Amino acid sequence: MTNPIANIHMQVMWNRLISVVEEQALTLVRTAFSTSVREAGDLSAGVFDRAGRMLAQAVTGTPGHVNAMAEAVGHFIRDIGEARIFEGDVYITNDPWKGTGHLHDITVVTPSFCAGELIGYFACTAHVVDIGGRGFGPGGREVYEEGLFIPIMKFAERGEVNQDLVNIVANNVREADQVVGDIYSLAACNETGQQRLMTMLDEFDLADLEELGTFILEHSRRATLERIAALPKGVYENSMELDGYDVPVKLVVKLCIDENGILADFAGTTGCSSYGINVPVIYTKAYSGYGLKCAIAPEIPNNAGSLAPFDVSAPPGCILNALRPSPVAVRHVLGHFVPDLVLGALHGSLPEQIPAEGAGATWNIHISARARSDARPDVERKSSEILMFNSGGGGARPGLDGLHATAFPSGVRTMPVEATEQVGPIVVWRKELRPDSGGAGCMRGGLGQVVEIAAAEGYQIHFNAMFDRTRFAARGRNGGGEGQAGTVALDDGTVLRGKGSRIEVPVGRSVVLSLPGGGGHGAPAARSPQAVASDVKNGYVSAERARDDYGYVSHVKPAN
Repeated sequence: MTNPIANIHMQVMWNRLISVVEEQALTLVRTAFSTSVREAGDLSAGVFDRAGRMLAQAVTGTPGHVNAMAEAVGHFIRDIGEARIFEGDVYITNDPWKGTGHLHDITVVTPSFCAGELIGYFACTAHVVDIGGRGFGPGGREVYEEGLFIPIMKFAERGEVNQDLVNIVANNVREADQVVGDIYSLAACNETGQQRLMTMLDEFDLADLEELGTFILEHSRRATLERIAALPKGVYENSMELDGYDVPVKLVVKLCIDENGILADFAGTTGCSSYGINVPVIYTKAYSGYGLKCAIAPEIPNNAGSLAPFDVSAPPGCILNALRPSPVAVRHVLGHFVPDLVLGALHGSLPEQIPAEGAGATWNIHISARARSDARPDVERKSSEILMFNSGGGGARPGLDGLHATAFPSGVRTMPVEATEQVGPIVVWRKELRPDSGGAGCMRGGLGQVVEIAAAEGYQIHFNAMFDRTRFAARGRNGGGEGQAGTVALDDGTVLRGKGSRIEVPVGRSVVLSLPGGGGHGAPAARSPQAVASDVKNGYVSAERARDDYGYVSHVKPAN
């Protein structure tokens, strides 16, 4: 019979461990050089046991990073070798197949020692603004073109930093200060976790994490399996068409639900692309587990135990299981659709609980700003690389409208215009909600946004496009309508490609991103007249669309 007092004591320590990793992550936010980390929270942090199993993750961060990192630490332990793990070490990689899916994410792992004994590991990941090569975009044809590949290796050994590695990185990236600074921030992040863990162990009179780790993993796994046991058993399928790079891509999943867990089988999915939109399976697994867990067991803390019942099978060489040396730079573009894909299949098991499809992938834009040849020669102008994250609308939920301009599933925050303009010579002329972009329904889909960007005076810009849902809109659920597809254009109406590298913005012109909206949920006829009137009043839905979609006619007389 379990001791309730002992369980309470374990729960207290578990909560304390989560606060340790949350402070670990906040250290990275406070010290990071890149705006994508500092402003958007494109990072992850966690603590692991001696076997490399994740015990706790920070709430701050993205599920693609966190859940991929949950598997990555095991690769570090095997590649470094336990005989070469020393106190004061720091390990590093951006290996897409052993890290988080592409070269722009750097993962740092630090072994944790207590009284001279190895007791676990701290790990963290951050997206860096540049890693060399072609830059952050889909144009590469092999991973070798996409930037500097750092295999799992030691950034520091027994406290001594590998200056040769620092020198190699600094000489292979465009923004050396930012990238090298972020690597040191990652190491500092883990050090903060180590210091707080030592304080915690001393406070609770613990020598290691073994007993607490066993409690966390066993209880999390058991609780998740209980949620799965309550589901109708069977096989449920879904498919989704997306823009792809030059030809459309089809994602297919079959969920097999039984008492032992859920297997997501992606057989039937399109094969690898010759461009950098491919997804390593570590990232596919991260987002499929996240999507399923959101619907089935959202209240159970995320760790190796709660993730264990979710498994993935994807044919080697399909676009969701890209093999080295496939180009994978913008693996998020398809990877971010995996949660909606698996949720669509889960709808067959939980028909009243699954939201409509949303915009999916964040509309990241990597802008390169260069001084114009005719600019004033007496003014010094520095080239800059600027990364900006933008979000479309979320899918409507069974009882709630979709969220506007929200990054589901990635969870990154909106990057403030002011912070973005400080990084490089660009001007963001507009960043506003896009009316009528949410799908009609009893619950309306969330709105996308319109973002207009131009070069500052004396500069010219080109950008890497990595956008989707310009051809295939987010689908509604249970009778709800589609959201609007996105568009990429110049301010004079010239339509641009949704994916590509070095897309030039002519001098005097700006690029306008119109982001997709989320699908609606339920029949539009069931939406309350009061909700439609509120949408029209707030500018979310035009009077014309309100009339066409809902049969709504405003009785307010227009102003003279």
